[in-house]
Amino acid sequence: MSLFVIADLHLPLAVNKPMDIFGGWDNYVERIEQNWKAKITPDDTVVLPGDISWSMSLEESYPDMKFIHDLPGTKIISKGNHDYWWNTAAKMNRFFEERGLTSLNILHNNHYAYEGFGICGSRGWINENGEAADLKVLLREAQRLDVSIRSAEQAGLTPVVFLHYPPVYAGTSNEPMLAVLREHGIRWCFYGHLHGKKTHANAVTGKRAGINYRLIAADYLKFDPLDITELIKED
Repeated sequence: MSLFVIADLHLPLAVNKPMDIFGGWDNYVERIEQNWKAKITPDDTVVLPGDISWSMSLEESYPDMKFIHDLPGTKIISKGNHDYWWNTAAKMNRFFEERGLTSLNILHNNHYAYEGFGICGSRGWINENGEAADLKVLLREAQRLDVSIRSAEQAGLTPVVFLHYPPVYAGTSNEPMLAVLREHGIRWCFYGHLHGKKTHANAVTGKRAGINYRLIAADYLKFDPLDITELIKED
């Protein structure tokens, strides 16, 4: 059983908002499906950290959720800044159950166990201008991350963190999120959100202050889910 990750699918199956108007995104849905089926089995787990669907409501998201469900493996999904369809955990769980989308699992104030590791995370946020409203959201996301990590630790698991927003970027850092990562001694943090070659060039990928960071946005991965099974076992 392997563990994979890929963020920012930006699926447009329910709305007419494809990403292929941007460079490098041509035929991206087909490429995701092809690469996914080439390497992922029903016994594997795939983490999808945000920006999953362009849908504006939970009901509207069904074609995109069905597309993901029909792909092999167990999926763990979390919220991104463009997931306007996202709802309460209770409503989403009921929606998935009623429509037979049994391979979809929500990461929100909780964790999922994987071979001694705890899959943890939250959306994260960016406080670029120091606005009070942004700071309020950021502190809430940091608290959610803390709750998620603590739940894994209480289960005796080693937490691995999956965020949508990057906690570090170029020469900047998101201190509330980093404080949580440092407090819990997190060794691995995977994040998405960043698109385009110029932005990718400024992404932090590697070890910084004891934490290993990896950008896993779909276009950065060439729409090919990343196998992190052995990676997270490394120091």
